[in-house]
Amino acid sequence: MKSDEIKEAALKYFTIHGYEGASLSQIAEEVGMKKQSIYAHFKGKDDLFLQVLRDAKETELSSKLQYFGKINSQNPEKDLYGFLQLVIDLFQKNEHIKFWLRMSFFPPAHLAKAIEMEVIDIEEKIQAILESKFQDWIDAKVIFGDAAKTPTFAFLGVVDSILLELVYGNDEKRLKDKLEASWTVFWRGISH
Repeated sequence: MKSDEIKEAALKYFTIHGYEGASLSQIAEEVGMKKQSIYAHFKGKDDLFLQVLRDAKETELSSKLQYFGKINSQNPEKDLYGFLQLVIDLFQKNEHIKFWLRMSFFPPAHLAKAIEMEVIDIEEKIQAILESKFQDWIDAKVIFGDAAKTPTFAFLGVVDSILLELVYGNDEKRLKDKLEASWTVFWRGISH
């Protein structure tokens, strides 16, 4: 389907050049069509960009939901550390996730509100799932805590720290060191 080809080319150009640096002409040329033909599939550059963004969001959300669907509620240490590794792997191996994170941190100014709404939506969904998992672990007495919200926010702080390193950093050793240090302190705080 031509619109999927257009979105795939747009993903490439938006990821590499950002919104401002990617042109519809480049995207059209990549898929072997004229720029005007894109308008048969998308209202314009903003519409194309937001559709690519929503596809990337869906990729991230479905990957995380799939992970949460498989985890064992009796082994939070393994499951939470595995989630951090998933976050790293998704960014390093999946162009949709790379695009999603970059646009979350550096949205085009005129689309910032729309992107913020998409980011908040996915954050709230992941937070709700994590809170439920943390509550299960607290109830089962496999971690220390009274309310699930505290370890949830602390864990999301570790996740955010790793995401920041992925987006801004370029040093594999620093990423590994940051992951290990953050994880060690976090896990010490919630384990018995």
